[in-house]
Amino acid sequence: MRVIKNGMVLIGQEVLRRDILFDEEKIIQIDEHIQCEEAEVIDASGLTVLPGLVDVHVHLREPGYTQKETIHTGTLAAAHGGFTTIFCMPNVIPYPDDVETIKEYLHRIEKEAVVRVYPYACITTEEASKEVVDMKAIKESFGIRWFSDDGVGVATAEVMHEAMEKAKANDCMIVAHTEDMKYRKPGACVHDSQVNRDRGWLGIPSACESSQLIRDLALTQEVGNRYHACHISAKESVEALKAYKEKGADVTGEVTAHHLLLEDIDVEGPNWKMNPPLRAHEDRMALIRGLEDGSLDMIANDHAPHTEQEKNKPMNQAPFGIVSLETSFPLLYTEFVKKQERWTLGQLVYWMSEAPAKRFGIEGIGKIREGYRPDFVLVDLEHETTIDKTQFLSKGSNTPFNGWKVFGAIKETIVSSKTVWKG
Repeated sequence: MRVIKNGMVLIGQEVLRRDILFDEEKIIQIDEHIQCEEAEVIDASGLTVLPGLVDVHVHLREPGYTQKETIHTGTLAAAHGGFTTIFCMPNVIPYPDDVETIKEYLHRIEKEAVVRVYPYACITTEEASKEVVDMKAIKESFGIRWFSDDGVGVATAEVMHEAMEKAKANDCMIVAHTEDMKYRKPGACVHDSQVNRDRGWLGIPSACESSQLIRDLALTQEVGNRYHACHISAKESVEALKAYKEKGADVTGEVTAHHLLLEDIDVEGPNWKMNPPLRAHEDRMALIRGLEDGSLDMIANDHAPHTEQEKNKPMNQAPFGIVSLETSFPLLYTEFVKKQERWTLGQLVYWMSEAPAKRFGIEGIGKIREGYRPDFVLVDLEHETTIDKTQFLSKGSNTPFNGWKVFGAIKETIVSSKTVWKG
């Protein structure tokens, strides 16, 4: 057994001085003072104890792209950033689209991961938008009930409709990257705005995301399945999610830290290039308000590591994506809790822990409560540090936030009572 003592603890929306006693399975007791002679003491003096963060959108790159990231380095990066549970996206090689491939995939995860990892299975075979996978067999074999073709949108309404029918029949969730490629010209790399046209960059309009999202939302309303939208970036998408929620559709959406913090005017080069792209000021403000009014439901990272060689290519040739696991909590805490005082700590942590755990049906995580799993993050909220990409545990260092001053440094991450990272 272990006991965390002398720390301030986030319980719901309150920060209270509490001790926490736990074993490998669960939180046993939360009280003002706990005396347990046989328990190992973790001294949290000067620190705040948060529930382990949950990220439903992470690219671990393995198998297939281990020059960018591995299951081990990616989960170390997660622990370094305060994440104790992550969901890994299926655009790896071989694709996790059948029982045999997924069996091997899960074996790799069990062997290499230092945090809890739930893999997605593909919606369609090899994410090719042609043949829907056998959701029933995958769920019955492994309990996987989340299906995504992240990296591409499901190309046709007919195939998505079939996928949604299968998902409903098997009590699974469709988790969609929405992108209608007729809106994205070859070489397009940023938001389609005047500021980017003036720079000579080819843009991606908001309709590239929102048109396919609206298609999916209408299908979900018809079929009655559960649906989650990845990395929302455009104000039109926020409006669509709000409208279909009001109609009673079982839909949710996520937003990334970088889309909450940055805009098209901030783009300087390939380390600001991601898909969907950083959009205009009014889009960013719509995302912030969308979280606050419930149009959007949670914060996810879309952690997307690439090699420096890849990211050093010209803007129209460099790959999309940035790393974010190790920076998102301190960045968001600093901007929205400490500086703007727009959000409370409890709100931010809810969007990064309890909300995703609840939506994705993972019981016993996402908050600090007796009987819940012993997953904790010890954070220093008081002292300023500087983001230094050379200190990342991820293989990737492709970030636009290098050198930013932040509060909220992660000092220790505990998963199932075991310390998996300590700074």
